[in-house]
Amino acid sequence: MSDTPLLLTLIVPDSLAEAVADVLLAHPDLAAGFSSMPAAGHGSSIELVDAAELVSGHAERCRFDSVCADQAQAQAILALVRATFPGANCYYWLTPVQAHGRLA
Repeated sequence: MSDTPLLLTLIVPDSLAEAVADVLLAHPDLAAGFSSMPAAGHGSSIELVDAAELVSGHAERCRFDSVCADQAQAQAILALVRATFPGANCYYWLTPVQAHGRLA
């Protein structure tokens, strides 16, 4: 596995946002820090599951971003989320990080 840093982006149902944040916070060895923000899922591949989503045409989601040291760390976070929330309607992607750090 590569040791290139990766940005793990995880999209979860809004109803799971607090629980996912709690799981990540409980495992600082895997996710030393992360950002979360509201997101809305649009498009034909988005599963709209409740009446409000069907009416609005989008699904309320929460986006989590965490810079991972390498592929192994990213896969460990994904495995933790899969095990903790089996069958949850979550989506993720990994993006190589060119650089990261604090400005001050």
